[in-house]
Amino acid sequence: MTTSNSNVRIERDSMGQMEVPADALYGASTMRAVLNFPISDLRFPLTFIRALGLIKQSAAKTNMSLGALDESLGAAIVEAAQEVIEGKFDGHFVLDVFQTGSGTSTNTNANEVIANRASQIMGGDLGSRLVHPNDHVNLGQSSNDVIPTAMHLAALLAIKEDLIPGLEFLRDELQKKSDEFWPVIKTGRTHLQDATPVRLGQEFLGYAGQAENGIRRLRRAQDALAEVALGGTAVGTGVNTHPEFSARTCQTLSEVAGVSVRETDNHFQAQSTLDAVVEASGELKTIAVSLHKIANDIRFIACGPRAGLGEITRPRGAAG
Repeated sequence: MTTSNSNVRIERDSMGQMEVPADALYGASTMRAVLNFPISDLRFPLTFIRALGLIKQSAAKTNMSLGALDESLGAAIVEAAQEVIEGKFDGHFVLDVFQTGSGTSTNTNANEVIANRASQIMGGDLGSRLVHPNDHVNLGQSSNDVIPTAMHLAALLAIKEDLIPGLEFLRDELQKKSDEFWPVIKTGRTHLQDATPVRLGQEFLGYAGQAENGIRRLRRAQDALAEVALGGTAVGTGVNTHPEFSARTCQTLSEVAGVSVRETDNHFQAQSTLDAVVEASGELKTIAVSLHKIANDIRFIACGPRAGLGEITRPRGAAG
């Protein structure tokens, strides 16, 4: 590594030299992608970056256990990846979400950030390549299996940590309202026409059931997303990786991330489709429509009080 001035350093990759900001943890390949894809201001979600860190960390642990990675190098990668997981280097993931279809540039971005930070941990300077981004951090992997695995893992983390707890809270609150409103008898309606009596608590019991069904839908999505492509490497054949790499890495990922992931039994379909992501998207759309229906119902029965139904009163939020 040589320095041309105080603001940049010169890094090299398989294509040659590249100027990189002096304090950047990424390297030449990431910088090429920055210049190649100046398409939008959209960046990858932080959950996705966290997922990449978890994959790289678990892969390093697996490669050490298989004897494929030197313990000192592996330990530095594990430590650097943990800092990525904790969000310490989010600002060094600089690439646009619109890039090559396989996400090669983002996988490279992760490899370079972790390799440079690991090199620092081992006492080297930025760009010293004590830890190599491809030979060490990306050992046994390819963009073609890492990126779809990161997509699945990021979705699993968001569902587990954010969406299911949110729906569980909503379900419980709606159930409380159902119990509270159970004694209240009101007019039931079909197509806005008066029908037979119904308890207000029964209407809210229906809303609670919608939230519960949303949780069930997410469980189905979780099961589909749990099957990951990791281990197929470039085209699904698993070339250049140990036969036990994926199973061991998935086990470590499951333990560290707190979500269940398993190696697919068909790497060719796992890497040539995003069917599980499409399935999860469909479940999320169903949940969104369900929640929209609840909100519209409550808005309708709360409209008024002078010229609407006025069956329930909501707290005032703002004028108008």
